[in-house]
Amino acid sequence: MMLCMRPYGTAQQLYQRRLKAIKLLQAGYGNAEVARRVKAHESSIGRWATRHHAKGSESLLPQDVPGRPSKLSPTQSKSLLRCLSKSSLAFGYVSDYWTLQRIRQLVRDKFQVRYRLNGVWYLLQRLGWSCQKPQRQAVQRDEDEITHWKRYVWPQVKKTHPGGAQPLFSLMKAAYV
Repeated sequence: MMLCMRPYGTAQQLYQRRLKAIKLLQAGYGNAEVARRVKAHESSIGRWATRHHAKGSESLLPQDVPGRPSKLSPTQSKSLLRCLSKSSLAFGYVSDYWTLQRIRQLVRDKFQVRYRLNGVWYLLQRLGWSCQKPQRQAVQRDEDEITHWKRYVWPQVKKTHPGGAQPLFSLMKAAYV
């Protein structure tokens, strides 16, 4: 079994997998059997065993997080979150919502770090933010009138099947035409 890509799981889960492999080796299992049980390549088992023998369990800890490191430090990220928790009006915008362009400009002005729009999107995802589009509603909207209409008018207007039962199938489907 040959695995070419990084296996699934967090760094801690992969560390636990390496420790499990070492315990199985210490219990007397061979490299091939351990590789099969922990779903790793046999050469990885040998590499882990060599590192463990030379430097101990600490050598099996995750070295670093995969992927490109963030352009913002953890303290800068926290500062950005504090800024985003404030209204965008506080930063001179005329409407009270954040866009990717506005956040990119804020990061550029405050931290002198340049991001592309998709980079801002990934940054926000990593910080636990999600996309939220402002919901537009008419100024004339009357919630009480809408509730009344849904409760009393809609049931009278809505078409129902004779006898109140739902049909088992529809002859309008392409298979029956």
